[in-house]
Amino acid sequence: MEEKIHVLFVCTGNICRSPTAEVVFQAIVRKRNLEHRFAIHSCGTQAFHVGEGADERATEHAKRRGYDLSRHKARKLARSDLERYDWILCMDQSHLEFVRGMEYPGQHAQVELFLSSLGGRIQDVPDPYYGGDRGFEDVLDLCEKGGEALLDTILGSELDESCRRG
Repeated sequence: MEEKIHVLFVCTGNICRSPTAEVVFQAIVRKRNLEHRFAIHSCGTQAFHVGEGADERATEHAKRRGYDLSRHKARKLARSDLERYDWILCMDQSHLEFVRGMEYPGQHAQVELFLSSLGGRIQDVPDPYYGGDRGFEDVLDLCEKGGEALLDTILGSELDESCRRG
């Protein structure tokens, strides 16, 4: 039995971007019949909303596209996540800097910007919290595109690793 690949998405309060990325990525993984290979979660760099559900606007926009954020409960990133997860994907540069500030030699997690797999000019998923509906739709668009590219990157990395081992 193969070990699961543990993926963690990180934003500020864990109520908009990272939970959206989590459910979108779960759907992409499910669509490719790989859900047995992944454990996918999200968290925030700050404790502003710990224990709360996803933002109502994020939930509504996600629902319109068939994603379910209704069971989400926000949590804060812990240093132990650097050992627990294989991949930690940050929604923007500030989250990347925050997580990199927690890194230590020999940690298990690979820490990157979520959209780095796209290889394009857009690196950050913009925060929709203080904007209107268009921001939440943009986040969903980026999560769908970024999630597909991320899955290809992870699977390619796993294939490379198995070739090196065997």
